Amino acid sequence: MATLKILVIPGSLRTGSLNARLAAAAVDGLARLDVDVTQISLGDFPLPIYDGDLESQDGVPKHAINLKRMFQAHDGVLIVTPEYNASLPPLLKNTIDWVSRVQDASEARGQVYRERPFAIAAASNGKLGGTRCLQALRLVLSSCRALVIPNQLALSFADGAYDDMDRLKHPADIGALQAMLRQLVDVAQQMK
Repeated sequence: MATLKILVIPGSLRTGSLNARLAAAAVDGLARLDVDVTQISLGDFPLPIYDGDLESQDGVPKHAINLKRMFQAHDGVLIVTPEYNASLPPLLKNTIDWVSRVQDASEARGQVYRERPFAIAAASNGKLGGTRCLQALRLVLSSCRALVIPNQLALSFADGAYDDMDRLKHPADIGALQAMLRQLVDVAQQMK
């Protein structure tokens, strides 16, 4: 059987991002589960703000098409995102919107979201750990008819959650990350 492939997407481009650090911890955890992991940066896929008139005039940008192909090449997707004003950041929302517009001739619009499971996680310095953002992200992905696994990770007080090697240091956080990753892998295996 082919090795399971998981795509990890940090929803932040910020230098030293707590969410990029959590994404790196997830990549390490997935590698320990013998999964082929790809982590990308949305900075490598710049997209204009979604505008229906722009889409009608110029079509879907090539970076949105390339992102959709990245999704298609993987059996599951993990999105790790910061929380902006109790919701998801514009960078991530815009990416989801553009990818939902890519439609090949033989498929329904947004089909790429329905063909693989998604896991969601957030890291924040606050006590809620990005929970409100995860609610908003789950709603957005669900509206695209994506299967978002039940387990999610909201990493509270993330500025003190990592050791000197950038690994999670608290057993509860490690356990929550492992449970989420295991569920993502299990669901992806079932859907494959």
